[in-house]
Parts: sequence; structure tokens; C-alpha cells
Amino acid sequence: MEILASIVGNIVPSVVVEYWNYHREADQHVKNLKRKWELLEGRKDDIKTILDSELRQGKKPKEEVKTWLQNVETIKGDIDIGQEPARWMFFSRMQKGESAFKKTKDVEELYQAGDFTDGLVLDLPECIGKMMPQSTLVGESTAQRTKEQILACLFDNEVGKIGVYGMGGIGKTTVMKEVNNFLLNESNKFQSVIWVTVSKEFDLTKLQNDIAYRLKLKLPKFEDEIIRAVELYTALKDRRYALILDDLWETFALEKVGIPEPTSANGCKIVLTTRDLDVCRGMSCKDIKMESLSKEEARELFLHKMECDVFNTPYLKAIAEEVLQTCARLPLAIVTIAGSFKRLVHDYEWRDALEQLRTSLKGFDNIEKQVHEVLKFSYERLKEEKLKQCLLHCALYPEDFKIDKEELIKHLIDERIIERMKSRQAEVDKGYSMLSKLENACLLEGVTDEYYEERKFVKMHDLVRDMVLQVASPEFMVEGHLGLDDFLNEGKWRENLVKASLMYNKISGIPSNVSPRCPNLSTLLLQGNWSLKNVSDSLFEHLHGLKVLDLSYTSIESLPNSVFSLENLNTLSLRWCRNLKHVSSLAKLTRLRRLDLEQTGITKAPDGLKMLVNLTYLDLDAEYLKIMPLRILPKLSQLQYLRFSCKVKVKGQEIKRLKKLENVWVRFDDLYGFCSFIRSLEKRRLACYQIQVGESEYVAYRNIEDIGKVVILEECNLGRGGESLVLPEDMQYLEIGECDDLTSLCDVPSLKHIRELKKICLHNCKGIEHVLSSSSVTDSLQTLEILELWDLDNLRGLLRKERVASARVPPNTFSRLKVISIGQCPNIKKLLPPGLLLHLRNLEEIVVYDCNQVKEIIGEVSDEFEEEEEEGMDTTKINLPKLRDWSLWNLPELKTICNSSKVIVCNSLEMIQIYKCPKVKTLPLSLPLLNGQLSPPPSLQHIKGSEEWWESLEWDSPDTKNVLQPFFHKF
Repeated sequence: MEILASIVGNIVPSVVVEYWNYHREADQHVKNLKRKWELLEGRKDDIKTILDSELRQGKKPKEEVKTWLQNVETIKGDIDIGQEPARWMFFSRMQKGESAFKKTKDVEELYQAGDFTDGLVLDLPECIGKMMPQSTLVGESTAQRTKEQILACLFDNEVGKIGVYGMGGIGKTTVMKEVNNFLLNESNKFQSVIWVTVSKEFDLTKLQNDIAYRLKLKLPKFEDEIIRAVELYTALKDRRYALILDDLWETFALEKVGIPEPTSANGCKIVLTTRDLDVCRGMSCKDIKMESLSKEEARELFLHKMECDVFNTPYLKAIAEEVLQTCARLPLAIVTIAGSFKRLVHDYEWRDALEQLRTSLKGFDNIEKQVHEVLKFSYERLKEEKLKQCLLHCALYPEDFKIDKEELIKHLIDERIIERMKSRQAEVDKGYSMLSKLENACLLEGVTDEYYEERKFVKMHDLVRDMVLQVASPEFMVEGHLGLDDFLNEGKWRENLVKASLMYNKISGIPSNVSPRCPNLSTLLLQGNWSLKNVSDSLFEHLHGLKVLDLSYTSIESLPNSVFSLENLNTLSLRWCRNLKHVSSLAKLTRLRRLDLEQTGITKAPDGLKMLVNLTYLDLDAEYLKIMPLRILPKLSQLQYLRFSCKVKVKGQEIKRLKKLENVWVRFDDLYGFCSFIRSLEKRRLACYQIQVGESEYVAYRNIEDIGKVVILEECNLGRGGESLVLPEDMQYLEIGECDDLTSLCDVPSLKHIRELKKICLHNCKGIEHVLSSSSVTDSLQTLEILELWDLDNLRGLLRKERVASARVPPNTFSRLKVISIGQCPNIKKLLPPGLLLHLRNLEEIVVYDCNQVKEIIGEVSDEFEEEEEEGMDTTKINLPKLRDWSLWNLPELKTICNSSKVIVCNSLEMIQIYKCPKVKTLPLSLPLLNGQLSPPPSLQHIKGSEEWWESLEWDSPDTKNVLQPFFHKF
């Protein structure tokens, strides 16, 4: 008992002291807890902000991060930092102090645990795949049945690899495009659908690169194939993929490339197309044979391409039947022959063509050789010799290569396949016309590229290319895209060689012992050999007849001296040779007509430039080029195309003397030089130009890819020069920036004469309060499609109302406007005046961001600068029939999108984004009725905003929220 009393005697005082301290320091413990909680909550908010941003990029939060956030929410409910009990309430204060003290430790531990130095998210396998442009499958055809067989295998867990085989031109690629698009459109079976065209010359590194490109994966450039295979395998192993390998000619081991073996467990599939059944079996595929068309299907396809029923034309029926029979029921042969015969009208023309076809096929029993002769017949039936030459030139590109039409036409002009005409624009038009004829003859195929959607391409079927190269042999040497890394093969450099193409290989150098003797060689194409650094002098020693030399997209550091003695050279293309810092004197190359130095590393214009008096095309858009010596340009009197780096200032007096100029991309020191140049054009209309005026080195290329006639005025004194400012009448894009004395576009009187204006961008102009006055709206705004306003500190509104009773927005003002974007304009309060709405029938996008005082997007009739509503305007509805997207970002004072008594009718609406607009409490949408029930706008896809904002919205009817709820996605 004495021992127990002693222990209790020791414990009790210490416990009493501990609880007394909780009572006495309760206020301090609560303050500490509050302070620690504020730190934890701040960290939580920061993490959530970063996490939200990462999740919008398709990533997945780590489980430890999700658990931590849940723990923060849990502890938040356990914390009480409310009003303290009175000091005389001993036990309450003691409990409060004890709880605060212990919770402070918990909060501190949780705060420390939230230091996620290794990141918050995991990368999810991205859903990858691109829709393929496709041809129509004819009726219930063999192709359709083959497609169904392939899909059945793709959805069979026991089949991992499928091989589709059949002869060239039978339609394997067409079917696979259908399969590709079906998997992307109508099936969720695969996370990634990857299409790769392999082609005849198998290159393991290229295959790795192509798959990685589709996966948006960067493989280590200089590592060996094993390391690259590991990287690729890592990227693919967690994906459920379908890999389509089109036009495979030989077997390979999947592990060497880095492709995981498809199994029933991982759900992956490989589909390959090939001409050889042995390839299918060598790859252990379930093989599917692509059969020829039936007779009925062949007739249907032939008639479809002929665009008239020749089988019901008495004098053509028998001939047409025999013509069709020669095509061996192969789609490629049918469409090509139909392209040749559809231009024929009379029976004697058909009989003559058939006799030629019979003659060409005589002695050929093998179907593949017969198809080759059918294609050759179509080639020989081309009426214009220049079309044949054009097709021959296309064969210089690698197999399955997408050939940029614009680049191809430049080469056709260089090669004189397109003869000299009165203007370069006429030559370009001729080029597009020739390509169109070859497409109509089914000898070229028009294609698009998902990464360059605004550009146009053509492609040759590999059978057509094989036929053309056989026709061109032995005058052509073509070894493109073969992975060739050794230039030395002198047996191929024959004396009668006319054109040599080794483009897009891996050639790293041309040794000094290579000196081909090819006196007739006129064209040498080496572009796309990115590893090529050194070209020896000896290469050009005996190539004195060379006319076209293309070394673009290589890593050459200098040109051999022998190049500068090629006196017959008319084209020298060095674009994107970034390592090329200096070009020696060009004085001897007096026949040069095209010189392309775009994006080279040169710092000064080449010596001897003034001697190139035959030059019609000059591109000096090099990043480091800043000086163009005076008195050179006037010597180049034949120039049609001229382009400089945006950092090079040019004298207008020099340019205006170039009477044949059609395309110009230049910069002037001041308005005087610019206006002098524009006046000098008189009635001449340039086909394309980009002209910058002012001191700023900033050049805006934003969204002007499709607009060829651009004027950019930077840091210009328009207040004093505006009256004399002359703008080209055919201008399509006008950008004005950092012109602080400009008060509105009314200060630019010459704007009234513009008739093709599509886009205006105004930015960083402190003097602008209104874009226009309502009484000075010009006809030029009737064609405007895009209006961008940003960083205009004093902008008050779009239109300044004239203080007269009759003032009205003139008819057709902004009638073609599609996009209006306003940002970083701190003083604008209302965006669209009511009187303007009647004219905005074509408006598709409204974007407003970072405007701190904006209160209304569509204003009420209350402001002295805004006019009364006009006759015919519905007082309850605002009609914007083509509006697809409105995005409102960071508008802290925005209260309403429009007057609370009105609703917006916009049945084309696809997207609403409202972010950091806390005072917006309504979505004034007029929802359509379907069978008497409210329904969403038919095109609506997303409404994006914070969850707090969505829940704070006020609705006229609960049904409205219920209808729109499925479309809401939080940021």
C-alpha cells in the first residue's frame, strides 16, 4: 500500500500539472492549431490547383495523393477552432486546450506528408489514333466481307496477329483504312490504334520511329536499336493497342522493334497487310486472303469511275466489256483504266485505245505483269508530255511518301516541266492543274496529313511508282528512304544518268574518292539526310551539267567550292540547313533562278548576290540574318518571290523597282518606306505578302496560315502618319501593335478602301478607347471574319456612338464576323452593344479573358455610348444561330452574360467554358423543346467550369439544370 501510495502521489501531481497547462495555455494552443491548419489548407489548395491542371492533360492522381487529400478533409471535420470558453469554465478550457494541442501535432504530420517531391500524378496511356481518309467500298463487295473477317478476328481473344494478303492493287489498304476508322469510331476495345506504312525496304529504326511518332514518344536519337526497343516496349506494355502494319514485305522479330507480343491477357492485336502469304505465316498470323472483285463488283466500280453507263451504250458495250476484262478485277487497274477511257467519246477512239491496250498486254499471262502493263498503258495515254514528266518526277520521292504539293510545284518549275509563263502565280496554277489531271487519271492520289491539315499532298501507289521507274530506267537512279548510309556505289552512277534521288536516307558524309562521271546529270536530290555533314569537293567535279541541287534538311556546315563553279545550276535549295553559317561567293552562278536559304544559320547575305540577274525566287528568311546590303535588290530585276527574315529592314525604294514581284515577305523601317512601296505597286496586285513596319522584332504568325496578305504595323507613329498611311487594297490581315497614339481605326482612313479584309488584331495600343465610331463603319468590315483585341489598357467598347438621334449601326457591320476575342483590357465593361446583335448572324466564337471590369457580355440599353435597340429586334431573345463556343476566363466582375430578361438562342452551341467568373449566377440559354420536353442544344458537347460555380448557379426551372447536368465537366 505504501508503494502504491507513493506511485499515485507521484503521478497525480504530474497529471494535474499537465491538465492545468492545457487550461492555462488553451488560447495559445488554439492559435497554433489555427496557424498550422492555415498552412495545411494552403498546401492542400496548391496541390489541388496543380492536380486539376495535370488531370486536364489526361493524367491520373497517385493513390497516396488521393489518400492525403481525403485525410485532410477528414481532419478538417475534427478540428474546432471556434470561440474559446470563458476562463472560469475550467474543464471546457482544459478539453479545448488538450484537443488543440494534440490536433496540432496531427496537422503538422499531415503537412509534412504532403511534400510530394516526386510528383502528384501518373501518366495514363493516352487514347491514340488518327482517322484515315478512305475510299468508298463498292456495294456488298469482297472488300466489305474481308473487313468483317478482320473485325471478327480483332474481337476474338484467341487471335493475336492477323495477316491480310493479296496482290498489289487489290484493295488491302482501302479495307484497313475502314477497319482503322471503325476501331476509332465505334469501338472502345483499344486504347491506341496505331497505323504504320512499312513499305518494301524494311528499316527497323524507321519502324521504331514511326510507331513512336504515333505514340507521341521521343526515342533517344543516337542510341542503338536495343535501347530504343526497350523504350518502345515500356511505352507499349501498359497499352491495349491495335497495331496496323500496312504493306509489309518481310518478316521481323517483334522483340527487336520493341513491340510486346499480343496475348489474350493483354488484349493487344497486330494486323498486317502483305502481298506474300509466307510473310503472314512467318509472323504467325491468322491469314485472311483478299480476293479479287466479283464480275458484278468490277462492273460497278468501272461504271462509278466512268460516270456514265457505257454498258448500255450500244456502240460501246462490247468494247467496254473487253476493256474491263483486261483489268483482272483488280480495283487499282479498274480505276486507272477508267480514268484513261472516260475522256474518250467516239467509238473509233475506244477501238483505237483498246487495240493499243491489247498490244501492250500481248504475251503477258502473269496477272501482276498484266496489271503493270495496264498501268503503263494509262501512263502512255496521257495526252500531255508534261504530265508524263510530272509523274516521272513524283517517282523520285520515296515509296509511300506524302509529297507536299506546294514543294512539288516548286520543283516542277525548277525542272522546266512547267514552262515559263507571264507570272509565277500562273505557273503555280498550272502546277495545281497538272496534279489535278493526274489525280483524275488515278495515277496520283490526293491525301491529307493529320499534322499539317492546312497543306495538300499527293501520293503514288507503289505499283504505279514501280511502273514509272521502269519507264524512266536507266536515266533515273532512285534510292530514297532506304536507310542508305553508304554513298559509295559507283556502279549506279551511270554515264547516261539524268536524275538521281537519294533523299531521306542516313547518309552522313560523302568521301573524297566519290567523283561520279555523269555529264548528263541535271538533278541531284539529297534533301532529308539529316546526318549529312560533309560533302567533298570531288562530288561535283564532273557534274558540270547539273541544274538542280537540293541539300535541304541536312546538317552540312559548308558547301564545297566545286558547287560555286556549277555554271548551269538554276536551283540551289539549302533550306533548314541550320549548321550552315556561311555561303561563299555566288558570282559565277549567273543562271541561278531559285535560291532558298530559309532557316539556314547564315548571318550575312552571300557575296556575289547582285550577279544573279536571272533570279526569280529568293528566300533569305534566316534567323540570324540582320543586314541586307544596299543596291543589291534593284539588280535582281526578275524577282517574283522575295522573303527576308523579320529582323532584316529593307528600303521601300529598292523593292518598288522590282516590277515583276508577286510574293513578298519583308520589313520596313518606317511608314514612309512602306507607303512608298505600296504606292509604287499602283494597280499591281501581289499574290501573297507579309509586310512588317516598325522597330519591334516581334512578328505575329498567329492564325494567319490561311491568309496570304498580311500587314503588321509595330511601334508606328500612326497619329501623325495615319492620314498618309496607304494600305494595299487586297490586304486580308491587319495587325497593329504598340501604336500608342492611335485612338481607333478611324485614324486609318485608307482602311475604307480595303475590300478583302478577313482579320484585324489590335494589341498594346494605349490610346485606343473604341475600335470604331458607329458613323464611320466602313465596307471593309463587311468581309471581316476575325477580330482580336488584347492588352488595350483604355478600351471602353467596340463602337463609339455618335451623339445624334439618328445614329444606328450601319447595315452589314461585322456581318461575316466569326470570331471575337478580347483579353487583358482592364477598362471595358460591356462587350457587345444590342444594336450590333442583328448583324452577328455568323458569329461562331466569343472569347473574353482577363478583363477585370467586364460586367456584361451583351449589354443593356443604358450606357451613353450604346444605341437603342433597333426595329425587328426580339426583346426577349438574342439569336446567335452559328455560335459554337463561348469562353469566359478570369472576369471577376462579370455578373451576367446578357440582360436577365433575355435568353440566348444558339442551337449550334458546342462548348461553354466559364472559369474564375464568381459572380456569374445564370446561364441564359433558350433550350429547345423536343416532344414537349426541354432538351439541350443539339450540338452541345461540354460545359466546363469549377464545381463550386456550377452548384452556385440559379435556374428558372430544375428541369434546365437536369437537362444540362450530363454536359458539365469540372476544370
